[in-house]
Amino acid sequence: MSWFNYYGLIAVVIILIPNIISAVIDKGAFENKYNNKAMLVLEQVGRYGCMAFMVFNVPYTYFNFWFNHALLVYLIVNGILLVLYLLGWIIFRKGRSAAKMLWLSVTPTVLFIFSGIMLLSVPLITFAVIFGIGHITISYNNRINGK
Repeated sequence: MSWFNYYGLIAVVIILIPNIISAVIDKGAFENKYNNKAMLVLEQVGRYGCMAFMVFNVPYTYFNFWFNHALLVYLIVNGILLVLYLLGWIIFRKGRSAAKMLWLSVTPTVLFIFSGIMLLSVPLITFAVIFGIGHITISYNNRINGK
């Protein structure tokens, strides 16, 4: 894989589409009730880092696929995770249950971490862990504080 990851770009776009649709339809969909500045910064730094390193492979920071048929495994597992993510948006389209909050925060985190491991991308793994800590914590606490 070269410096530009088309598959990663497709995955990022697929993740963004339901978020954009939700933000347009429901203006208050992403209201934060959990105002921990450190977690908000972690989430945003992790989010943008993940999106960038899913698409761009910076030389000497990633080592590409490390076993035979790794690209196939990468595409199949990421495809399954993306379908699960989209199903989460469909299944939980109404309401703000804890299941919805966790489903829509854990699934992309797993996708980013898995992609980083498959590509042996140090920045993607790092940003995915940062994103996961911030996003899952905020999602969970928004549900608790938003009752």
